[in-house]
Amino acid sequence: MKIGFKKTKYIQMPSTTKVVNRDEPNVPNGSWIKCNHCDQVIYKEDLKSTFYVCHNCDKHFRMSAPDRLKLIVDENSFINMFYQFETVNVLDFKGYDAKIKVLKEKTAIDEGVITGTAIIKGIKVAIGVMDSRFLMGSMGHVVGEKITCLTELATKEGLPLILFTASGGARMQEGIISLMQMAKTSAALKRHHETGGLYITVLTDPTSGGVTASFAMLGDIILSEPGAFIGFAGPRVIRDTIKQELPEGFQKAEFLLEHGFIDAIIKRIKMKETLAKLLKIHNYE
Repeated sequence: MKIGFKKTKYIQMPSTTKVVNRDEPNVPNGSWIKCNHCDQVIYKEDLKSTFYVCHNCDKHFRMSAPDRLKLIVDENSFINMFYQFETVNVLDFKGYDAKIKVLKEKTAIDEGVITGTAIIKGIKVAIGVMDSRFLMGSMGHVVGEKITCLTELATKEGLPLILFTASGGARMQEGIISLMQMAKTSAALKRHHETGGLYITVLTDPTSGGVTASFAMLGDIILSEPGAFIGFAGPRVIRDTIKQELPEGFQKAEFLLEHGFIDAIIKRIKMKETLAKLLKIHNYE
């Protein structure tokens, strides 16, 4: 490209040189996000201050596991446990090892769930939080093992168990090994139940597939965030299978509450307080 000066001389500029319009606002890329529920444009820093809830329509955006732990547990009380397990490409699935490595670097977490113990308003709990940023929170052998170990810890130490679910289901890269985690986690939860332990699940967007069909729906108390997608197969798969139109809002938290699948829908800002009340009701102090 050529830039002229008084028609007397031209200076050849590299083709990659960008001419800056000084009248344009200096806004960094990715500073704004559009709510896909109300179309409101939201400044990302403002969204963080509302715990990723739209101030206009109350839509609950997806939240990372570390951010959720900061909101739910008492400050500096979380002890990360069972992080030593390594994801193994048992089926030699092409590209799986590279994808896991990239996700670990990008998310700064080791797998699709963070597990450990923490304090909620003075009450010690065993807690696990799934993270949809890590392969859509899919359940592979490490996720299943971490949840099983956490459940066994809760059983051994007499702790209440709380799991926040966010998953696309069983991890296809691990095939039958992934599906085995459904039985393993369910068996550990049965043993926890037999000792009289309390198990609370909080279903967040999305909770689906093998996670829904196992530990997500086995809670003594099942809570959900507003508007969360909860189901097994996706609505398109069901529609194509049964050749019928699905009810409006099908597989949303509000629909499931109305039909008795969950116990309550709790807004994110009220979740910590609600969990603390439930723990006290069940004589945990």
